[in-house]
Amino acid sequence: MTPEEINEKMEGITFDHPTWPMSKIRQSFIDFYVQKHSHVFWPSSPCVPHDDPTLLFANAGMNQYKPLFLGTCDPALEMSKLKRATNTQKCIRAGGKHNDLDDVGKDVYHHTFFEMMGNWSFGDYFKEGAIDMSWQCLTEVYSLDTDRLYATYFGGDEKTPADEEAKKYLLKHLPASRVLPFDAHDNFWEMGATGPCGPCVEFHYDRIGGRDAADLVNADLPDVIEIWNNVFIQYNREAGGELRDLPAQHIDTGMGFERLASILQGFDSNYDTDIFMPIFKAIEIVTGASPYTGKVGEKEDMGFKDMAYRVVADHLRTLTFAIADGAIPSNDGRGYVLRRVLRRAVRYGRQNLGAELGFFSTLVPTLVKLMGDAFPEIRKREEFVINIIKEEETSFSRTLDKGLTKFNDMVKVTEGGVFSGANAHFLYTSMGFPVDLTELMCEEKGLKLDVAGFDAKMKEEQELSQAAHKAKMSGGSGKEMVLEAEQTAALVTRGCQVTESEAKYTWNADIDSKISAAFIGRGETDDKTGFVDSITTASGAAGLIFDATNFYAEQGGQIYDQGTVTCGDAVFRVDNVQVFGGYVLHLGEVVKGTFSVGSSATLAVNYIRRGPIASNHTMTHVLNYALRDVMIGKENIGSDDGPQLDQKGSLVDDQKLRFDFSWGSQVTVDQLAKIEAKCLAQIQQNIKVHTFNAPLADASQISALRAVFGEKYPDPVRVVSVCDTPIPEILKKPTEEIWKDYSIEFCGGTHLDKTGEAEAFVILSEEGIAKGIRRITAVTQERAREATNAARGFALRVKAAEEMAGAELQDEAKKLKLELQTLSISCISKHDLGTALNGLQAKVKEWQTKQMAAKVDGAAEACKTSVEAAKAAGKNKCVVRYDFGCDGKTAQKILKAVAKDVAVMIFSADAGAGKYGCFASSPKVAGVDCKKWIADAFDGIGGRGGGKPANAQWQVEGLDSLDAAVTKAGSI
Repeated sequence: MTPEEINEKMEGITFDHPTWPMSKIRQSFIDFYVQKHSHVFWPSSPCVPHDDPTLLFANAGMNQYKPLFLGTCDPALEMSKLKRATNTQKCIRAGGKHNDLDDVGKDVYHHTFFEMMGNWSFGDYFKEGAIDMSWQCLTEVYSLDTDRLYATYFGGDEKTPADEEAKKYLLKHLPASRVLPFDAHDNFWEMGATGPCGPCVEFHYDRIGGRDAADLVNADLPDVIEIWNNVFIQYNREAGGELRDLPAQHIDTGMGFERLASILQGFDSNYDTDIFMPIFKAIEIVTGASPYTGKVGEKEDMGFKDMAYRVVADHLRTLTFAIADGAIPSNDGRGYVLRRVLRRAVRYGRQNLGAELGFFSTLVPTLVKLMGDAFPEIRKREEFVINIIKEEETSFSRTLDKGLTKFNDMVKVTEGGVFSGANAHFLYTSMGFPVDLTELMCEEKGLKLDVAGFDAKMKEEQELSQAAHKAKMSGGSGKEMVLEAEQTAALVTRGCQVTESEAKYTWNADIDSKISAAFIGRGETDDKTGFVDSITTASGAAGLIFDATNFYAEQGGQIYDQGTVTCGDAVFRVDNVQVFGGYVLHLGEVVKGTFSVGSSATLAVNYIRRGPIASNHTMTHVLNYALRDVMIGKENIGSDDGPQLDQKGSLVDDQKLRFDFSWGSQVTVDQLAKIEAKCLAQIQQNIKVHTFNAPLADASQISALRAVFGEKYPDPVRVVSVCDTPIPEILKKPTEEIWKDYSIEFCGGTHLDKTGEAEAFVILSEEGIAKGIRRITAVTQERAREATNAARGFALRVKAAEEMAGAELQDEAKKLKLELQTLSISCISKHDLGTALNGLQAKVKEWQTKQMAAKVDGAAEACKTSVEAAKAAGKNKCVVRYDFGCDGKTAQKILKAVAKDVAVMIFSADAGAGKYGCFASSPKVAGVDCKKWIADAFDGIGGRGGGKPANAQWQVEGLDSLDAAVTKAGSI
């Protein structure tokens, strides 16, 4: 059934609640904080946190504000200026620390995707203000019955005192009998083992009312539920477990949108609200299942039909939002989680609702219609989401068949009734099998899955990845060379200003700057901050922070600068440069002398190394322009209606450029040739590269603008254009279509002055790295020239080979084919050269065919006399010796020509290989068992072989036994 047919069947059915439709619930919250309490509406971040590798998905409203809590927010970003904020955040809890995936469907209040309505204060109001606003919102905006509200606070433990301050403010609104203390498990929030943390206040609601429900709070019952959590971030947890007061205190609150909707709309279940009912109706229509009835449990929910409804609807939301926000199902990380979610939904839909393969993707338009106004990004990416889900559904059916075969093979050798974690891990990594599917199949076979063993294998992979990242950051020293909350707070306390880094855009100029901090690694000093007064050669891996720098810190896909710092005779080698909250940390080692805080030093960037980096970065921008121009056309740039091609990441270093983008199929060779030609044309035109800091709102209006999805940009933002028109002139008429003829992007990287400095451009490869995601790798300058010269040289060899013939051509063609596979040249040239080699292979094959025909004719003629003699003597078999090598195909052609009336056994030596072969064939009239004949002939001689009565073969290493074997075979 098509989405259009689903919409037609749903026409006229009303789902909105008459008093509290979901859109009103959402907007009322935002209006309350914006209009009455001066908060800034700060839109939801993507549920895929592209800039936070510690999270699989955004799992709470505070995630995007983490840099503010950690003190690592770039001062140039608009976010750094926030004091109060509010929004409704898209959240996914389907992996990592917060994972509700296995609970979804089993009850009526768990979700993998949900909205978290929240308000935040960054060093502004604190506990009293947060509690008063929450109470006012619950009781005045939403008019909740105050007699049904309960609040919990942190009751303290042996290490941390009770939060009596929060209790005092709660007692302004609630009687003591409904203000309840709980331990750290329920009422103390921590980001991790170390870092910002603090006590929290939770508001709970009794759905039934008219009773004392204090004993039911935090009892995990659906009738008394937590609806709002107010976290008071006031401490920093140190490495040793000690709590220290933060220099600034913050508020982080989150209220479950779906739970609040169920209360306001008068339902006991989140799934009975207008958030889900339209999706349920669409599921009913597309699957033909009986309507959703809201039942739970094996006894009531026969066949787990309602559970399947909940699973499919919830997982549809998760996948639609995650894919729209840039994640793709795969076998790794968040991609694996999404694949697991999708396959779980498809399995429940098909097994429990009777759905046909392909049903899941047809539900996407229903969700887009339902939530596209609040979150327009899913409307913009609707077609892309549908295509990705459709592909995944199709591949799942193929994977299921292959995986089941492999699983059954593994079961046959399983001992002790336990299916190993290693085998489950193989099914996951090689077959994309979600571990819960493997566990379910094990149960059906009466086996127990070694979940702990699977988890151990997953943890081993994770630790290897983390160790690699730590080694990169520490230069292999094993130290933690990163700045976190306690480091940035310590720098602020010491009066260190963030690093002035505008000089990084100036070329070929050393600068003098004062050393503001010296760092030897987190936890390496008594106070654990890692800061010292000076560093020497004995310090090992170390870092320096300066008042100002001309070094580029790794960010935006561009690799860091390298170089040296000198202070008198002292020398510091800079191997890596990173930025934390505006502080640029120069990582490396002291080569000679001492570097002390407060001293002036000279910073010298290795500009020779930076040259190709800048070239690769500028040409990445040009590639982005050329790619869109060729693939979607200028008329679709900036349009939501035409085909979409979005940047999904990039990497720029001194060796290459790598560009990832969303596209549903392989880019053809013709398209790549056009893209490469456009890039080369821009180099030949030697176009000026302009940079300009412009107001974000103004720059965002430029018609040709290409911004990375999910990226946060400062205001003002740095605009980079590959266009002879200066950017201020472009900003005077930003919506003109003419700008679509040029590359214009937001970028903080280092660039060329003119495109001609890139000298050359070669696309080395184009490949798929995930469903719907392609990757182009290219080179410029010297590496591009090397690739071009290598292609020319190889082409000359191919041309020379065209003049060859026979065995010479055969050897050269084979050699050229192997070399082409590993040759670093343009993929367009590689395709053309591959085509040329195919022509050579055709000539080789033609020659080989003639050679074989000649061999067969020669052998048949040579054997003819012996065969005729055997026939004349009344024998039914004949043994001959004719050397043509040990090729079985040639032997069969010869035997077919001569073994017509008698059985024939041919012995053939391959002197070059130092071995010989024996081949026998018998027509039915001869009545000879060739398998037995050849086995008897080589009994006691050795070798290996076999066959059937009508045809058999044997092979022996060495030639010493050849004559004896011929004689023995002839005597049998």
